[in-house]
Amino acid sequence: MKSISMDLPHVLEVRDLTVSRSGKVIIDDVDLTVHKGEFVGIVGPNGSGKSTLLLAILGILKPKKGDVKIYGASPLSKKLDGKIGWVSQAASNLPNQMRITVEELVKLGTRNTKNMFSFMNRERKKSVDDAIRVVGLKSKRHIDISRLSGGQRQRAVIARALASDADFIILDEPLVGIDRKARNSLLRLLDDLSHKNGKTILMVSHDLTAIRQTAHRMIYLEEG
Repeated sequence: MKSISMDLPHVLEVRDLTVSRSGKVIIDDVDLTVHKGEFVGIVGPNGSGKSTLLLAILGILKPKKGDVKIYGASPLSKKLDGKIGWVSQAASNLPNQMRITVEELVKLGTRNTKNMFSFMNRERKKSVDDAIRVVGLKSKRHIDISRLSGGQRQRAVIARALASDADFIILDEPLVGIDRKARNSLLRLLDDLSHKNGKTILMVSHDLTAIRQTAHRMIYLEEG
């Protein structure tokens, strides 16, 4: 694993976080700090609470106890609009019959409540172009998502998150269902995003080897 200066600003601060689901405590007194430009991997066995932790960080699940701050704000604060890119487990599992190109998918990342009904301007078009270029799908931009490999779909979904100009990218098991070559390619992309583009990355994965090789820091979660 690679190191990063702990003098950099905090992007994420989790303090004494306890989360219950269906009356059962899943996350218990978790503390976590992620710094700007850091690539942090969260690993652990199934049922250890990894996805629950991400959902609490995003504000989708409310904590029983504790506090989450992203850039000093609460998870659902309007101050965070466009700052967080979320890639869920099912993000790349789009129906094969869906007819949407890579470019059209990435354009969705630029949509928000302020521009929902407006036309694409030069700034938004540049965001789309840059995101597609960064993930290496320039030659595939006009191809339907259904015709891409699993690894390419993951890249397209990450491009959608980048098009929102997100500085903090959160991924839940993005390596599931893709082959070794695609996995290594995706990990190189995430490494480049943190090193060359200054993005902060928090990724959940069951692939201990992949995280150990790529992330700056690994956090092991077991039984909450």
